Amino acid sequence: MPRGHALRLGRRCIPGHYYVVTIVTENRRPVFRDFSMGCAASRAFYHPSVQRHGVTWAFVVMPDHVHWLMALEGDLSQAVKLYKSYVSLAAGSPVWQRGFHDRLIREEEGVRDSARYIVANPLRAGLVNQIGDYSFWDARWLTPDAGDQVLV
Repeated sequence: MPRGHALRLGRRCIPGHYYVVTIVTENRRPVFRDFSMGCAASRAFYHPSVQRHGVTWAFVVMPDHVHWLMALEGDLSQAVKLYKSYVSLAAGSPVWQRGFHDRLIREEEGVRDSARYIVANPLRAGLVNQIGDYSFWDARWLTPDAGDQVLV
């Protein structure tokens, strides 16, 4: 059985739920150390075609991988495929390894903690001392009384 197919066995897409997705570069190349590539990877989360499949709530672009928290509205595999293609197009060549890892967040309370964990990734990796010093992340939170708020 081809490896890509095996990665998809058992994967369920449940619109209306939150997912954390991790996507890794081919051979863990640090593609996103390049500032322009980090910018391209960050912008691709908000491409209209990607956003048709899910709303981006948080992400971080690390040198060799990305973490993405999304509220799924369409097809998870299609959202990831489109995201990967826009980043590879900006790079002018393929960037990603095959497949991706996803985790369904089962409780609403876990969404905020998941977002905080995602954006703190550069701190844990020792890339910066304060998250505000890292360029390639975003997080938002909607509350009934406050609109969009930065999480951290």
